[in-house]
Amino acid sequence: MSNKPALTPMMAQYLAIKAEHQDKLVFYRMGDFYELFLDDAVQAARLLDITLTTRGQIDGEPIKMAGVPHHAAEQYLAKLVKLGCSVAICEQVGEVTGKGPVERKVVRIVTPGTLTDHALLEDKETNRIAALYPLKKQLGLAWLSLQSGEFKTKLIDIAALPHELARLQAAELLLPDHPSAAVLSLSGGNITRLNHWQFAADAATTLIQRYFGSQDLRAFGLTPGEHDAAIGAAGALLNYVQQTQTQLPQHLDSLTLETEQQYIGMDAATRRNLELTQTLGGQKSPTLFSVLDHCQTHMGSRLLALWLHHPLRQKAQIQARQQAVSALTEHTTAVQNLLAEVADIERIAARIAVGSARPRDLSALRDSLALLAAFRLPETARQSSLVATLLDCFPQGQAVAALLQAAILPEPAVWLRDGGVINHGHHAPLDELRHIQNHGDEFLLALEARERERTGLSTLKVEFNRVHGFYIELSKAQSEHAPADYQRRQTLKNVERYITPELKTFEDKVLGAQEQALALEKKLYDALLAQLQAQLPLLQQCAKAAASLDVLTCLAANTRHGSHCLPQFVDYPCIDIDQGRHPVVAAQVRQFTPNSTRLDDKRRLMLLTGPNMGGKSTYMRQAALIVLLAHIGAPVPAVACTLGPIDQIFTRIGASDDLAGNRSTFMVEMSETAYILHHAGPQSLVLMDEVGRGTATFDGLALAQAIAEHLLQKNKSFTLFATHYFELTRLPEQHPAAINMHLSALEQGQDIVFLHHIEPGPASKSYGIAVAKLAGLPARALNSAHKHLLVLEQQADANRRQLDIFQAAAGDQAAPDANPTFPPDLADLLNQINPDESTPRQAMEQLYILQQWWAQHQRK
Repeated sequence: MSNKPALTPMMAQYLAIKAEHQDKLVFYRMGDFYELFLDDAVQAARLLDITLTTRGQIDGEPIKMAGVPHHAAEQYLAKLVKLGCSVAICEQVGEVTGKGPVERKVVRIVTPGTLTDHALLEDKETNRIAALYPLKKQLGLAWLSLQSGEFKTKLIDIAALPHELARLQAAELLLPDHPSAAVLSLSGGNITRLNHWQFAADAATTLIQRYFGSQDLRAFGLTPGEHDAAIGAAGALLNYVQQTQTQLPQHLDSLTLETEQQYIGMDAATRRNLELTQTLGGQKSPTLFSVLDHCQTHMGSRLLALWLHHPLRQKAQIQARQQAVSALTEHTTAVQNLLAEVADIERIAARIAVGSARPRDLSALRDSLALLAAFRLPETARQSSLVATLLDCFPQGQAVAALLQAAILPEPAVWLRDGGVINHGHHAPLDELRHIQNHGDEFLLALEARERERTGLSTLKVEFNRVHGFYIELSKAQSEHAPADYQRRQTLKNVERYITPELKTFEDKVLGAQEQALALEKKLYDALLAQLQAQLPLLQQCAKAAASLDVLTCLAANTRHGSHCLPQFVDYPCIDIDQGRHPVVAAQVRQFTPNSTRLDDKRRLMLLTGPNMGGKSTYMRQAALIVLLAHIGAPVPAVACTLGPIDQIFTRIGASDDLAGNRSTFMVEMSETAYILHHAGPQSLVLMDEVGRGTATFDGLALAQAIAEHLLQKNKSFTLFATHYFELTRLPEQHPAAINMHLSALEQGQDIVFLHHIEPGPASKSYGIAVAKLAGLPARALNSAHKHLLVLEQQADANRRQLDIFQAAAGDQAAPDANPTFPPDLADLLNQINPDESTPRQAMEQLYILQQWWAQHQRK
């Protein structure tokens, strides 16, 4: 027989629960603490910086323990989730009987993508969870948000996966645990692997149909066989939510099949370069979102961020938003004053859906719904059909507000466990229990007076202590005259204490009243949540209406400034921006120089030259941001703006090494450029900044020339092409659809003044040394640079006739000489060259030798 001590019932219970959640930390509720044991305790102590201790043994080894107070659990959960951990919350669900451990079970699983607790979420960011399912030649992507109820799916190309993930910014990604997922080349981050069968299309179809109560999926635009990958991904998401929440919350929107035609396409590099919601350095400001976001509610801020990442393509939807913005322009103050008092209804609805809403959530919901239901705007504002539709949603929340007004105290307790949540008069038995708790003194005084009168005993007192409860006390002298119904409870030196049937009944009521009241309040509260869950569609409708009104009002506030206008949309190709400004930069500086941008079917590519720091990158980003703002229905920072159809925005601006991917700066640049050349079309806006600068001069110049010509001849996109290769300024001579523009600057001696104004034609010179002086380069280095510059310019003048990429390009079109003849000395030079064995440096030296030979030959 083994001498090892047997497991305690509590540890046996814990190990059984842990066995079902091996990949998660288990928060095991014990009284006022969540305890973690064994390896979980070691990991939690390290991550949370909490004390690691031991108690008892298993197999002769001490049981390691760590714990956190249940009332402070949220801050620890928030830290764990940010670190990518998932936590199973195990609560006491049974009664304390003294026979074995209290029944416990996992009531929810907290994962990065399924958060609903307010303390665990960023107020202005939408938390999403996504699933990917590669099936044959398809790739299904589905995503949902438990906070907003958003639930969508789509089929995508595998090449577009990084760009879709950049758009969604999912906090957690579900993948099948199957070799087919290896082609996605995803690793790290918050990736959760699920059994492959959870993505099966047939099981997913059944689950989705049951959830939405539909007979098939065609109502959602999903066709079995055609969309199996998208269906499988959506089904895996639903199944995962059911597992983590121990239920399927009933607040998810109708599943939507998203298509490429709905939104303007932007790849990951474009979203990063335009700094929509995050700077290139990873900061939250200054960004386009931080500058625009004057929303009064957090749900409005989240919707604004969503709009910025999803600019619309449908002209009718854009114009509906524009009309709403115009209608709200004169009423922004009234609307913003209202919305400043409105709570985050969207997230409160989500917590109601999963049964975790707190009393203060419900009181905030009650007050917000009442405010919205009572709000009115003049008929002039309702001339916009969108505004009218939004306002008509609010009165529907009045019934829920009335229910909450009747059920919840005006200022309820923070926690349900403390009591003081259900309103007075809502439930008679609860009122009686509270009356006993709150008016016990009145009963005792009345009983004391009545008993003194009945017995004639002047020393009679009715009192209470924690050990013996309620009692009637008599002095020793008068105790001999105690009535027959007085039962002795305690004898002391000078007094006797008694209990009567009436006092015993009252004692039982008082001592049990608090416990009964708390239990009854919890029961009533749970019933109230069940009633509210039936009203979730209405609550979400009110939340979305309030958020939309908030964003539209925020945008309308900009039209009150004369420097903004609502763009016009036309059906012919053009980008015509009159005196536009960069919305972020203009907000950071005292004076911003506006510039116009004009491209059309005959002017497709604008070559931008000018000094560093002259404003080329700002000018290009400015055009892209104005186009983007126009397509969310927002006023734009320009005097006037007319836009033709735009389907995609691409940027190739700046780069850095991708060390993890073993890609140099130049490789990153070429990869992004290749993606643009493969995907841009005639309705795309392309920004190209200094392409080719990451390699040797001739290589870079040749690549820049070829890329510009490809964009002109093949892609035919609207292109802003900034370069320091002045040789490219001859491009319009060969391609009439190209034009030269430059950012102006003035020289004052060796100093430079940037005018930041765009003007026709190429820049007259480069100002690199002047900019280097501004950067603080030592005077000795600057003087040396001037000398080198003079030498290089003289050499360039001598060789300019020989080095002409445009003549070379034209020569490519001429018929080659089938039998070229070379002078003997040139033949000797060529015979000495072995391309297969030459290093890049040797090849460059041989090229210089050939160039020198040609210069000498020309002089002869």
